[in-house]
Amino acid sequence: MFNFDYMVQARGLAKRFPSRQGPIDAVRSVDLDVAAGEIVGFLGPNGAGKTTTLRMLTTLLKPSSGTATVAGRDLRTQPVQVRSQIGYVPQRGSTTPQARVGEELVDHGRLHGLSREEAARRGRVLIEQLDLPGTWERPTGTLSGGQRRRLDVALGLINEPPLLFMDEPTTGLDPQSRANLWQHIRALRDGRGVTVFLTTHYLEEADSLCDRILVIDHGEIVARGSPAELKREVSGDRVALQLGDPERLPGARAVLEHMPELTILRAEGDLLDFSLPDASANLPALLAALSDAGAGLAGIEVRRPTLDDVFLSLTGRELRDERVAA
Repeated sequence: MFNFDYMVQARGLAKRFPSRQGPIDAVRSVDLDVAAGEIVGFLGPNGAGKTTTLRMLTTLLKPSSGTATVAGRDLRTQPVQVRSQIGYVPQRGSTTPQARVGEELVDHGRLHGLSREEAARRGRVLIEQLDLPGTWERPTGTLSGGQRRRLDVALGLINEPPLLFMDEPTTGLDPQSRANLWQHIRALRDGRGVTVFLTTHYLEEADSLCDRILVIDHGEIVARGSPAELKREVSGDRVALQLGDPERLPGARAVLEHMPELTILRAEGDLLDFSLPDASANLPALLAALSDAGAGLAGIEVRRPTLDDVFLSLTGRELRDERVAA
C-alpha cells in the first residue's frame, strides 16, 4: 500500500534491453523512496542507469521487473493517472522555436485536459512566477538559454503537479542563469510544496540544491543520504603535508602507515597526501608523532571533502559533463 509520506517508492525496479550481443541490464534492481516536499538529486556516471530510471518513473519506459508507486499511483497499472500527477522537464526541452510562448503553454495545458481559458490563466501566472514577463507573445526561439529553461519548467507545472521530474535542468546555462534557476526550484518546494526529483551532472548543483542525494552505478543505488552525510561517511578530510627535506619521506610515510584509519593517496618527493576521518580531532596526535619521528614539516593543508571526492570514491569515476544515453 502506498505511503502518503512518500511521492515515489520503488522496489526492485529493473530494465533489460535486448541486443545482438545479448541482453543489457541498464537498471538492475533499484529501491528508492522520495519523501513529499524533498528536492532529491539523482547522480551517476554516464551509462549508470539514471536516465533509464527516470524514464521508467515518468512512464516513458515500461519496467522489465519490479514495482513502483508515483504520486500514489501504480506505475504499471495506472500510467495515465501517474502522468496526470507529475510534471516533466526534459533535458533538451520540448518547445518549437517558431511557436509563441503563450501558445506552447496553452497547448500543453490542453493536453492535460484543461480548457483553453484555464490553460491561459495558469500559463500567465507561471510566466510571472518564473520571471518571464513580457514573453507571452514572443517566439520561443528568441528567448535566452535561461529563459528557455524557465519556460520548460513552466510547461512542466501547467497541470499543477505535486511531483516534478527534471532531467539535467541547468545543462548549458551560464553560472548566473544556473543560480537563478536554483532559486526558482527552491521556490517550487518552499512556496508551492512541490516535490522535485532531478538528475544532474553538476556536483556543486547537487550539493547546493538537494536535500538528499541518490547515487546510481552499474544499474544499482550505491549510496544515499544528504550531501553532508555522504561527505562524512564516504570520504575523510584531505590532508596534504610538505616536508622540509624529501629524504625524510620514508620515515614520515612509515608513521602514517601505522595509523589504520588513514589512507595514503600520494607520497612522492616532499609531498604526502592522505585522507583522515575528522582531521580536527585526529590531526594533532598525528602531527605530534611526525614531530617525534623528525619529519620536519614545511607546510600543511587541510581540505574538507567535496561531493567530487565522494563520487570518485564510490564509482572510481568522475562525473563528467558528457551526453550519452543511460
